[in-house]
Amino acid sequence: MKRTITHLADGRELIYFDRRDDADRSAIDRRALEPRPVASELRYDPLTEEWIAIAGHRQTRTFLPTGGTAECPLCPSSETRSSEIPSYDYDVVVFENRFPSFSTNFGTYEDPGGLSEVRPAVGRCEVVCFTSDHDSSFSKLSDSQVELVMEAWADRTAELSQIEGVEQVFCFENRGAEIGITLAHPHGQIYAYPYVTPRTKLQLGAARRYTKGNLFADVLAAERQAGVRVVAANELWTAFVPAAARWPFEVHLYPHRQVPDLAALTEAERAAFAPLYTSVLRAFDGLFGVVMPYIAAWHQAPVRVDRELGYLHLELFSIRRAANKLKYLAGSESAMGAFVNDVLPEEAARMIRSQIDHK
Repeated sequence: MKRTITHLADGRELIYFDRRDDADRSAIDRRALEPRPVASELRYDPLTEEWIAIAGHRQTRTFLPTGGTAECPLCPSSETRSSEIPSYDYDVVVFENRFPSFSTNFGTYEDPGGLSEVRPAVGRCEVVCFTSDHDSSFSKLSDSQVELVMEAWADRTAELSQIEGVEQVFCFENRGAEIGITLAHPHGQIYAYPYVTPRTKLQLGAARRYTKGNLFADVLAAERQAGVRVVAANELWTAFVPAAARWPFEVHLYPHRQVPDLAALTEAERAAFAPLYTSVLRAFDGLFGVVMPYIAAWHQAPVRVDRELGYLHLELFSIRRAANKLKYLAGSESAMGAFVNDVLPEEAARMIRSQIDHK
């Protein structure tokens, strides 16, 4: 793999990840860009003990351009148009988000009053372009392309973990208009947070109170033994629907070896992940014969605390519960955080497994 670092016209970093050592990445960004926005505010909610990012500049970000590749900022540049990627081709690209929720470009922050407090939202937000093919998807990537994406994820996890003030690194993909994407090009994002996220705190708190071993490892072992919710597996990974799934179709993918983050995976583990994961994604799309909107979320151990408790895993879930029905987070879920799932997890596992077997 070849890794090339360059910069965009406004100073943002861009990194090419190439399979070929002779890839030419000397193209420059020809655009005249506005100065980068200052970092968002973090405001503290004393009732939930959570930090909320207030990022008003994100209201102006690009939203579902209608011109296809001609207007897509994630497609390669050409002789007649410049995008976020200066080169006329690429394998995998990572660059700093133009409209970040977290950054190190600090401004001034006024006391909001009340019982809240405010501080700069230190960190970094990056965009990961999985392929230059605008009409592709992660499920269509070759195994070698998935491995290159994983190399990029691992590289960025290690690099972002070194930023002063960063406490957790989160790699994820949003897919589908129903999920709320603003760009259709196959891509994901990476957030480097200045705090440990609420969901991670809950999981690690449960793991800390569990006295029989590692909680994540025991969940994996129990699901493998039960078998009824396992949808796919190989020597190094298992994919299963959790017994208490929140979402209509939800699959967790665990490596069989406990590691804290993507950077700790071996080459063999990265290679084994690729065909298993894409088979699950294709099964999702086959469930109802329509494109399945989803969120794919890598859960990694925090950077500085509880790393011995963490267990890298991917949580994949969709809001689609039937061909023409979506699950909306209404009163119980949105207001109280109390989920009600309309699909029996065992039935969801059977449906997903049948699509994988069918292929």
